[in-house]
Amino acid sequence: MPAKVFIDTNIVIYSLGQSSAKATLAAPLFAQRPTISTQVLTETANVTLKKLALPLADTAKLLAMLEATCHVEIVTPATIQRALNIVARYNFSWFDSLIIAAALDAECDTLYTEDLQHGQVIEGKLTVINPFIH
Repeated sequence: MPAKVFIDTNIVIYSLGQSSAKATLAAPLFAQRPTISTQVLTETANVTLKKLALPLADTAKLLAMLEATCHVEIVTPATIQRALNIVARYNFSWFDSLIIAAALDAECDTLYTEDLQHGQVIEGKLTVINPFIH
């Protein structure tokens, strides 16, 4: 069975780039229908609207494309409780812990992000991969 992957918001944002090295590495990660969470959708909307000044209509199209091409894990109260346990155990930031909890809830094997330690295995199940490390 192929690995089930989860993609963090920073990878989504880099995949939007036109010609950067990070865009070239990030875009192919979407080919295998990865998992994202409702948190990733909201963070993506925030970045595209505020930092990238993307028009609202373009942001809406981007979110619809992500919903169509990715599995979307809904952040539930149980996900939030799991994230609290992750904060307590690993001392990760709240938002990183929520991403990890959603990835674990979705039974993913791999979390693509540049925000955590490359190669770290969380709860013996989820391996963190920074796709920009060569």
